[in-house]
Amino acid sequence: MLDIQFIRDNREVVEKAAQDKGAKVSIEELLKLDDQRRGLIQQIDEARAKRNELSNEMKGGKPSPESIAQVKEIKDQLTQLEDELEQIENDYKPLLDAVPNIPSEDTPVGDSEDQNEVLRTVGEKPDFGFEPKPHWEMERFIQEERAARISGARFSFIQNGVAQLQMALMLWGMNELTNPDVIKKIIADNNLEVADHPFMPVLPPVMMRTDPYAATTRLKPDDVTFKLANDDLWLIGSSEHSLCAYYMGETIEEEMPIRMVGYSPAFRREVGSAGKDTRGILRVHQFNKLEMESFTKPEDSRSEHEFLIAIQEYLTQKLGLPYQVVLKCTFDMGGPNARGVDIETWMPGQQLYRETHSADLLTDYQARGLNTKYVNEDGKKALVHTNDATAIADRTLIAIMENYQNEDGTIRVPEVLQPFMGGREVI
Repeated sequence: MLDIQFIRDNREVVEKAAQDKGAKVSIEELLKLDDQRRGLIQQIDEARAKRNELSNEMKGGKPSPESIAQVKEIKDQLTQLEDELEQIENDYKPLLDAVPNIPSEDTPVGDSEDQNEVLRTVGEKPDFGFEPKPHWEMERFIQEERAARISGARFSFIQNGVAQLQMALMLWGMNELTNPDVIKKIIADNNLEVADHPFMPVLPPVMMRTDPYAATTRLKPDDVTFKLANDDLWLIGSSEHSLCAYYMGETIEEEMPIRMVGYSPAFRREVGSAGKDTRGILRVHQFNKLEMESFTKPEDSRSEHEFLIAIQEYLTQKLGLPYQVVLKCTFDMGGPNARGVDIETWMPGQQLYRETHSADLLTDYQARGLNTKYVNEDGKKALVHTNDATAIADRTLIAIMENYQNEDGTIRVPEVLQPFMGGREVI
C-alpha cells in the first residue's frame, strides 16, 4: 500500500496513477475518511490521557463521587469513540489498499495491451520446412481430455518426455541462479552495478493464511486465488507470494540484496480469462514455476529490477528461444507495480509472441503492508524494496515444444538441458 502521508501530500499524482491504472478508488473519499479517522484518534488519545490523570489523582485515598462519575463518563465516551473509529477503519482500510502504486516515469500510459512498448527483439525465428504445430496438438505429450474428466477444464496431464523436460528445466534454472560464476557473468555482460550475491534456493509453502496473503497485495479472491473450504488458507498463485512474506514483521539484519529462487506449483482460478486460451497449458488452473524474489535498499531496487530482467534474457538465450522484451503500460502492469516488464517468446505453432516471463518492481508498496524493514545509513528503520520475476514456468516448456519440434512429432532437447535428461537429444 502507499503511505497515507504521501497520498495527502501528492493527491494529484496519486489520482492520476489511479486513473491511468483503471483503479476504482475515490481518493477524495479516502482523504475524507482519513480526516475523520485522525480526528477520532486524537479525541481517543485525549480521553485516555484524562482518564489516566484522574486515576492517578484517585490513588491513595477514597475517590469522591464526582471523580467516580467523571471516570465513568470518560469510559463511556471512550467506548463510543472507539466504536466510531472501528466503523471508520472498516471503510478506510479497503480504500487505502485499493490505491495503486505510482508508475515509473518511463511506464507508457495506456488502456490496453496494445499500448505496451517493445524495447528489443532478440533471436531468429526458426524455419521448419513444414507447418509447425501448436503444443496442444502434441497429444503424445499433453493430454487434456482425460484431465478434464478428472479435474475439469484448464487442467492437463503433462507426460512422457515432456514431463522429464519440465523437471530438467526447473533443475537447470535452479542450478544457474545459485551459481556465483553465472551471476557474475550476467552482471558483467550487461554492465550492471549490482551486488553479485547468488540466489538462495527455496521450496516455499504453497498455502497462506488470509492476513499475510492480503499484506502481500497479491491476494485476489474474486478472479485469481483459490481458497480451501474448511481452513483459513489460500493456494498461492506463484511462489513469490509466500517468498515476499518471508521477513514479514521483521527488520532485516542480513546484508542486502537478499535473493531467493523458489520452486512451487502455482494455482489460479483464471476467472478473468473466460474463453481465452482454452487449449493446452498456456492458461491453466495449475502449473509449475521457478520464481525470483529480491529484497533491496530503496536506492538499489531499480538496478535490481534490471538485473532480474537480464537473468530472464540470459536463460531464454541459453535455451535458444527467440523473444522480445516488452515494457508494460499502466493498464497491463497491475496495481502494486511501479514498473513491469514481460519477456514474450516466439511460439511458431501459434505464429505469435506469448508472455513467458514477467518482472515486477514494487518499490516499498508491498513491504509497507508486510512491515518488512532494514536499518538505513542514518540508523533509522526504513521499508525495504521488493522485486519479483519469473525464472522458468510451464510457458517456457511450451516455447521449447513449439520451437524444437520435428515433423515426425518428436522434440529436440535444448543443449543446456541434455545433461539433466540423461544425455537425451530427442524426446
